[in-house]
Amino acid sequence: MSFDEINDRGLVLIGCGKMGSAMLAGWLDGGLSPKSVWIQDPFPSDWVKAQGVNVNSDSPAAPAIVLIAVKPQMMSDALPVLAAMGGGDTLFVSVAAGVTIANYEDILGAKTPIIRAMPNTPAAVGKGITAIIGNAYASAAHLDQAENLLAAIGQVVRLESESDMDAVTGVSGSGPAYVFHMIEALAAAGEAQGLAPDLAMRLAKATVAGAGALAEQADEMPSQLRVNVTSPNGTTQAGLEVLMDETNGLTPLIAATVRAATERSKELSHG
Repeated sequence: MSFDEINDRGLVLIGCGKMGSAMLAGWLDGGLSPKSVWIQDPFPSDWVKAQGVNVNSDSPAAPAIVLIAVKPQMMSDALPVLAAMGGGDTLFVSVAAGVTIANYEDILGAKTPIIRAMPNTPAAVGKGITAIIGNAYASAAHLDQAENLLAAIGQVVRLESESDMDAVTGVSGSGPAYVFHMIEALAAAGEAQGLAPDLAMRLAKATVAGAGALAEQADEMPSQLRVNVTSPNGTTQAGLEVLMDETNGLTPLIAATVRAATERSKELSHG
């Protein structure tokens, strides 16, 4: 879908915090008319109010898309308002963590096209990655529509099964926090070797950000990029011998980290 259908029928965005605002900015930059957007949010930011969109006013009865971007704990307040739009040809797209398609079908009706999406926080700078999965009534065209919208905040991947969403949460949903902690740890380690705190942090941030950018753009796999940096018996090899220890190194630690996050996601979304 181009934005033509949304410009005609409207898009309702429920919740416009950091994630919602990042998406809205991308859509407006991409040519979506602000007049075709209805924002429902109890505390809209000054930025949202300045965009020319409809804020907390009566939304169309049958918009092209309703995108749900509220925190899960606020969901019970938001959904009853939406139930009247269910069961028709309005597509519902949810970026709320832990709320299953079955949860939405209970409220909106099983014949409502619903797509569940899991973005991550680098979406705020257009560097996110979002996984999507639709219900039985979400057509190929609906998935294309959702991907078109979510591309405003980064890459989009499609899942074969909703059960994969828990592991996606453990890897990319929670993953930015793991990387932020690695930056903290790298900076602290630099300090421990005598560097000034601000210098150590600047080196750590730039190193992680730069390595990530290189990994994404290079044709080679990360394993080969690692080998490329590692001279025999050099400094990098000395560091990697610690980091890659099969018992106490990074691989088993990250495996345990992702497993814990995935299990917690299962508990939260499946009660």
